Order: sequence, then structure tokens, then C-alpha cells
Amino acid sequence: MTTEELTTNVEKALEEIRPFLNSDGGDISLVSIEDDKHVTVRLEGACTACSVNQMTLKAGVETTIKKYAPQIESVVNIA
Repeated sequence: MTTEELTTNVEKALEEIRPFLNSDGGDISLVSIEDDKHVTVRLEGACTACSVNQMTLKAGVETTIKKYAPQIESVVNIA
């Protein structure tokens, strides 16, 4: 998979997640993909102060991204 295809797949994953975050007043954006293995995202809106955002990140975001791009090893959020 090329870097461009990987980026497209990660964006597709974020599009799948976005409606759930939007319904709680939040959002998510892709910041970067390092070495085609590590994704950095930014949780936005209500998600920044949400007490369960780390659970959302691991259980929801990371799982969905790995469904679209299995080679991804980690997903981290930056403030």
C-alpha cells in the first residue's frame, strides 16, 4: 500500500468515526502518519475535555483505523 493509499484509508476510517464524535459535540482530524505505522490525530471540541477520550481513542478510533489499514501499530492524540 502506498503512502497515499494509506492516508486515504485512514481518512475513510475517520469518516466512519466522525458521526459518533459529532453527536457528542466533538470531532477528529488526522495530523500525521509516521513511517506508515503510527497515526497522530487531534480530538476536537467536546472530545478534548471528555473523561473517556483515551478509551474512545483506543477502543473506537484505533480499532477502526486498523480495520482500514491493518499495518498501523499505534494511534495517539495530540492536544
